[in-house]
Amino acid sequence: MGSLLLTVMVIGFGLLALTIVMVVVSARADQAITIKGPLATLGELEAQIRGKSTTLDDLEAELEKRRGAISSISDIQAEVDSLLRQKDELLAEWQQLEERRQEVLAMRQETEDAQSALADVTRDFSEKSSELEKVEARLKRAEELVGQISQLEEDHNRLEQTVSNLREELANLQTLKAREEELREKIEKLERDITRVEAEIEGFDRRREEAEEAARIAESRLEELKADYTDEAARVASTQTELSRMEAQRAELLAQIETYKDKAGISGNKKAADPLSELNALPPVLKDVNTWDTHAQEQENEALHRVSNHMKAHGLDYHTRVIRAFHTAMKVNETTQMAVLAGISGTGKSQLPRRYAQAMGIGFLQVPVQPRWDSPQDLMGFYNYIEGQFRPTDLARSLYHLDAFNGPAESSDLQDRMMLVLLDEMNLARVEYYFSDFLSRLESRPGIDETNRSEARKDAELELDIPMPEGQTTPRIFPGYNVLFAGTMNEDESTQSLSDKVVDRANVMRFAAPKSIKAGTPQGKPADSKALTRTQWRKWVRGINALAEDQSRVEMHVERMVEYMTKLGRPFGHRLGRSIMAYAANYPEDNGRRDIQTALADQVEMRLLPKLRGIEMENASTELQELSNYVERELSDPVLADAIRHSAEVAEDGTGQFTWRGVTRG
Repeated sequence: MGSLLLTVMVIGFGLLALTIVMVVVSARADQAITIKGPLATLGELEAQIRGKSTTLDDLEAELEKRRGAISSISDIQAEVDSLLRQKDELLAEWQQLEERRQEVLAMRQETEDAQSALADVTRDFSEKSSELEKVEARLKRAEELVGQISQLEEDHNRLEQTVSNLREELANLQTLKAREEELREKIEKLERDITRVEAEIEGFDRRREEAEEAARIAESRLEELKADYTDEAARVASTQTELSRMEAQRAELLAQIETYKDKAGISGNKKAADPLSELNALPPVLKDVNTWDTHAQEQENEALHRVSNHMKAHGLDYHTRVIRAFHTAMKVNETTQMAVLAGISGTGKSQLPRRYAQAMGIGFLQVPVQPRWDSPQDLMGFYNYIEGQFRPTDLARSLYHLDAFNGPAESSDLQDRMMLVLLDEMNLARVEYYFSDFLSRLESRPGIDETNRSEARKDAELELDIPMPEGQTTPRIFPGYNVLFAGTMNEDESTQSLSDKVVDRANVMRFAAPKSIKAGTPQGKPADSKALTRTQWRKWVRGINALAEDQSRVEMHVERMVEYMTKLGRPFGHRLGRSIMAYAANYPEDNGRRDIQTALADQVEMRLLPKLRGIEMENASTELQELSNYVERELSDPVLADAIRHSAEVAEDGTGQFTWRGVTRG
């Protein structure tokens, strides 16, 4: 029993030792597997287990051998103890290896799941990549289709427009076709008419050629007649001059005969005639003025308002700017001797000064100029040697009675009155022949404040050609500032152009052709006939110094005008510059405000533009444009600026030479 127990214990220890060995081997194997990494496959572990199993079998065989070789229990006990310890270690390692094995199995499962997921993802990725390629291909194709659709839409729109145009053309063609049929019929008819008309034209051409030949002959004859007429007119003029000279000689001889008769005592008791008897007679214009009451003291604008109303009462519609311009031109007769109203016939040139004088209370003397006038005698009168009388004109008698220095004493009441002399159609004769000397006298007058000095008046006085009796002096006439001068001039083939001397000394108001014809219905009541005194008129006349603070601005504008006129080849001097400044100083104030720009624009119109007559547009178009821009922008007169441009355009389209054609206002 004891030996059996011992045997069992020995077997048990042997089995335990074997188990420990197996555990140790297994632990070492697992450790090796662990060292190889958790990624070892389950097949490798099973192979290792099978190897361990083989090793276990070998150990069991070895155990059998050792059983036989066990010599003593003590050795076995010691070995058993050692094996038990190894067994415990092996069991501990086995437990660890089992846990590790479970982890490896779990990790393998996860790896397989991950590989499976990776395979699924890879498969899905391949599918999505394929789908993406297909989508990209479809997108590219779609983009191509979109481009084709836009192109097709444009083509469609063009085709629709083309179809619409073709439909319209079709309709037009159908209309034209119908029209063509009509025209064919008309053409056939016209061809028949053309054939007939051509035959008539041939006849007309023959007659026209005959008429042209006759016209050429007539023109040639007309030229000959004109030449003959010119020669005959020259001979007539020469004959008239010679006749006048001979009449003067005859009168002088008769006077000498009478003198000899007186000396011989054969003249009897006949009383000598007074050569100034007709000059002393009061002219009709002054007889009327002498009967007028005088105006009460009034403001200048009140008088201008009366003038405007008087014009309307006679059915005349002058722009306020025109009335003020003419009034100012009359006021500056110290620096500008007269006003000239130019334009075509029927534009109201004569009515303006006439009605102005009536409303103002100024005597009005109209002097109709005759084509035959060729000397100052036609203006003032002549001495008839046969009758021994001076035959004065109404102008000479008026000037004589209004002369406060040389006039008759009985006319002293008249010498404070005003008179306006109008040379009507002054360019029917050569102005320089009959008016040049008179104009020079007007220009030579001393200033208004110096007229009391006889020495200052001397050069301006008109000496009448009268042989006075012994002991009597020849009468002289001073044309004072109470006599205003204006003239009208028509523009047609029967008139002469004004000389530069007249243009330089006159404010030229050009009346343009009217844009529309007005009925001229009278409105209101004409002004009463009351006289304006020279004293009242003198209060309205101002010197250049009246410009005050505006004088520098006016001088600046005058300098600008000099620049423009110099560029245009028509420079002017100090006399015209002072005249422009005097006009600006005398322009009527409106509610206490002096309109300098309007006054200067008037002077461009009346003093500068008439001087540009005859300049070549080829060389002056740019300068005229600059002048019109100056008038529009700096003088604020666009109407005048447009009129300048219009005159320039007409000149460029016509003769190529500039002619100022005037401006229409209102």
